[in-house]
Amino acid sequence: MDLWSDPETTILHGGFLLAAKLSHPKALTELAKSDWPRVGQPITDALKEICSSRSSSPSQPNVWKKKAVIIIWAKILLPFDQRWKEDVFFSVGSMIPRINHTVLFELLKALNAPRLFVQLLLALPTAVRQQELELFVKYVVNETSLVDVTFFLDVWWEIMKHKEGEQDKMILMFSTLAHQHLSKSPDEPCHPAKRFKGDPFSLQSSPVATGLLTVLIDGLKQLYESIVLPKMKCCALANLAELLSVFTVIERESSSLPVKAYLDKIASVVAIWNDDSENRYNGRGLEEKVKEAERSVSLLSVVKLSNEELFVGLSFLRSLLQGWGEELQCMLNNHKEICYESYRLLDSLNAFGKNLISFAKSGDLCEDEKQMVSELGQIIMDFLKKINPKPKGRNSDSSVMALVAMAIIEKRMDRHTEMCSIFASEKAWAFSKDWVACLVKNRALFQKPELVLKLLETTVTFSLSADNRESRELQSQVIKTILECYAELPLSDKNKVISGVLASWGGQGLSLNLKASMEGFQEELNLAFNQITQSASDQGLTKAVASVARLTLLHPEATVKKVCNLAVVNLGTHQFLAQILCSFPALSFQEARDDPNQSGSLLERCLKETVWGKLSSAKEKEQFVEFLAFLMQPSSGHSLLSPAEVTKAFVLPHLKSDFAHVELSLQILTKVLEVQPDPEEQWLKSCYPFPLLLGLCKLLDGYTKYWHRFRDQHCPSLETKDLIATTLAQLCDMVGQKAAPSPEVWIQSLAWLHRKVELLDWTVVPATLFQICKLSEDEWTSRPAPAYGAGSGLLAWMECCCISTALREQMLSLLTVDVDNPEEVNLFSKGFLVALIQVLPWCSHSEWKRLTQVIESLLHRQVLHVPYTLEYVQYMPLLNFKPFAHYLQFSVLFLRGFQLLCSSSCSSWLPADAWQHVVRLYSSSLTELLGSVKRDSQSHWHSADDKNPTQEVSFVYIQVFCHVLHVAAMLPDDRSGEPLLVLALEILSQYETLSAADKSLSSALRKANEKHFLESITDNVSNKELRATLLQKLSKL
Repeated sequence: MDLWSDPETTILHGGFLLAAKLSHPKALTELAKSDWPRVGQPITDALKEICSSRSSSPSQPNVWKKKAVIIIWAKILLPFDQRWKEDVFFSVGSMIPRINHTVLFELLKALNAPRLFVQLLLALPTAVRQQELELFVKYVVNETSLVDVTFFLDVWWEIMKHKEGEQDKMILMFSTLAHQHLSKSPDEPCHPAKRFKGDPFSLQSSPVATGLLTVLIDGLKQLYESIVLPKMKCCALANLAELLSVFTVIERESSSLPVKAYLDKIASVVAIWNDDSENRYNGRGLEEKVKEAERSVSLLSVVKLSNEELFVGLSFLRSLLQGWGEELQCMLNNHKEICYESYRLLDSLNAFGKNLISFAKSGDLCEDEKQMVSELGQIIMDFLKKINPKPKGRNSDSSVMALVAMAIIEKRMDRHTEMCSIFASEKAWAFSKDWVACLVKNRALFQKPELVLKLLETTVTFSLSADNRESRELQSQVIKTILECYAELPLSDKNKVISGVLASWGGQGLSLNLKASMEGFQEELNLAFNQITQSASDQGLTKAVASVARLTLLHPEATVKKVCNLAVVNLGTHQFLAQILCSFPALSFQEARDDPNQSGSLLERCLKETVWGKLSSAKEKEQFVEFLAFLMQPSSGHSLLSPAEVTKAFVLPHLKSDFAHVELSLQILTKVLEVQPDPEEQWLKSCYPFPLLLGLCKLLDGYTKYWHRFRDQHCPSLETKDLIATTLAQLCDMVGQKAAPSPEVWIQSLAWLHRKVELLDWTVVPATLFQICKLSEDEWTSRPAPAYGAGSGLLAWMECCCISTALREQMLSLLTVDVDNPEEVNLFSKGFLVALIQVLPWCSHSEWKRLTQVIESLLHRQVLHVPYTLEYVQYMPLLNFKPFAHYLQFSVLFLRGFQLLCSSSCSSWLPADAWQHVVRLYSSSLTELLGSVKRDSQSHWHSADDKNPTQEVSFVYIQVFCHVLHVAAMLPDDRSGEPLLVLALEILSQYETLSAADKSLSSALRKANEKHFLESITDNVSNKELRATLLQKLSKL
């Protein structure tokens, strides 16, 4: 690296030659301080010429000064021998005559370069820097001038402000050379110390060892009598106070200023420099002022002084305060004399006084030390109390603070990320042109959720007073920038912003306060969701989420309502839309409402206002239920609705028989119970499980009066009865599992439920009642039931069989009939038939199926006697009916049941709707019977041991056909018999298939006779439409 070109070398060489001539006969190595005014002028003139004539930019003079000082100091420190002939300083250094420290120190004073001096000093090996600083102090205390004092105080201050890592290439080269040739300690590295990233308070982390600080304090002791100007006294006291303050901080981590105080301090310094024309930084640019002010705020973290050294320093500070106090108080109370030095003094004493109070309370000090520290703290507080409050802190005005903050942000200075927080939230600065320009230019720094939120809050505040075109344009520009910052956030951070918006402005979001942001919102909303619903796929999810994230920020409620509506009306997209919503856990936001009992989430309210009560088709209801299920337990993302929320909102208030959509609430409850919650979650307990149980019980109880309710009274269909019963059983099981470990917690609720269900039909909650069946008769406690008279026990037994499969099996196991006693069998069979027709109309499909399985079981056990008559038999064929006997008995039992049900005593018992229901149940049972006959016949055909059962199966089909027509003829209302027509046609179709497959020799005559018989039976059907349809079918056989 060529430090100097030939012209600069010649000029500097000439300056030193002239200085040597002026010094003659004394060599420059013997130059004394008093000789400098006579000898030093050529050297300073040469350097001024180099800096002024060769500088191409404002920074160049400092570069030439630095080069000159490095060359001179290297010349002094390094011996001129073969060891460094190859070094970069050799070519220039060899042209300079040998010199001493007088030249170095006077040149530094002449250049007013305390910072450069400190940078180079601290680049030296530890022992060398100590020696050099001692030489400097020795130099300035000898024949001390005002310039010496000023420079000494500035050097001290620069040492305090020094930061590692500020060295440029030239300083590093100087440090490398010095360590190579001057390091004497075997423990000291022969290379410049790099910035250490370990403990910031360890000895190795700072080039300022304790010895340097002691040298400074000793130097001040020798100089203080030469300090006569009040400004210098302020500076000296401030330096000492700042130095000692570092060692009296109890918790170093807490010594970092809060960012607001940090900004205020920097802005105060800049404001003072702006007003203080004598300060060196007065004419500098804002950026340079701010950087230098930052250095003065972020002081060096140095090693700890020993207690002895610390208390020597404290004692010295006390003596200085006592000696200079009155003079400085007069100065500080004179507003016209306020300057940077006075500001520093007040600021440092104020901080130091507070530190001393805490330091005195620490457990590390003895009583004498505590007393001394406390006394010094009191002296400082007394000193400060005598100062007029106004000059104690010249806090900058808002405009200076704003400019400083923006400079820190734009130039990425220390703590610029923290400064962004103040910038975003300080309302007084916001929306100036500079503020907007800074935000737009540095938008990348504001891509954090907390900053986006603060910017939004500031923008909302500004919007309240944005009453002209220019303000609105600035507002639009800022909103655009904020949205760009928001768009760059990861999804988790976007959720934080949405949470903040909801917490601040509720479901309306920004729509009410930032009208400018809502221009074109509805069109954007519609367009976005049109695209989303057309490309509903996993691949399009990320893009869809990003689109919805922007809309949700602007108007959360409108966006959520749009999703809820589309999830119901748009076929097949409900799961995809739920997946999008579940990407935003912020939407589970709980809204504050006037009535605490009506509190709920934003999503829940949107579902109620947009969808609930407006579902017009079964498909919409189905999608709504599945949509809720996915929101409770999504395959990915976060659940937005808890089972408890859904239950409280869409189930519990609506479990009433007169509610038009009670079936929908029951379907929702079923989905809720399918959710697998967190094991620790107590959602069931939080959503009133016992009122929920009671609601389901009441719905079941309503079915006991199902056919006798008022015509306009709504009641869930019988198809829903199975869903209610299943849900009730499942819920009882869940409550039982929760109650079992700690029954004492639930006992009051269980007692409450027991009292309530006593008013309901006993079949609603029969589980506990049936435990008495295992008791002997003398242990029973009877309970009056108006609906059950003498001999009606079989009815109650049959009602129990309908309730559940488990209870049916229990009832069958408990049933005892003496099959060896014909009278008992007959009585049981007659009673069974009577009970059957009493239960039949109130059975749901599932209950009826359980009851038909009871019939099958009793027939197989031969407990139930069903005599077969020859009512529809022209002749008794010699066939084997044993495999099909139960089917015939089954059909005959139903026929006998309808004969009773349609008799004059019962004809007015059921309304028309009930007859239709009974016929549907009957038809479903016979359809299953036909299927069983078909399967059994096929198994016989494939068996080698059995004969062909075609004639037996034909006989069964014909008998069942006749039974169906008989039942149709007995029905009081022809319209209720439509299912029987379908059933009869199905029987004929199966008969036709069977006949077509029969190729036996004697089958033709038998088929003709059977067809004639079927036609003759059909001719007697009174219903013309039924008769005509069946005869048409028979004609094709």
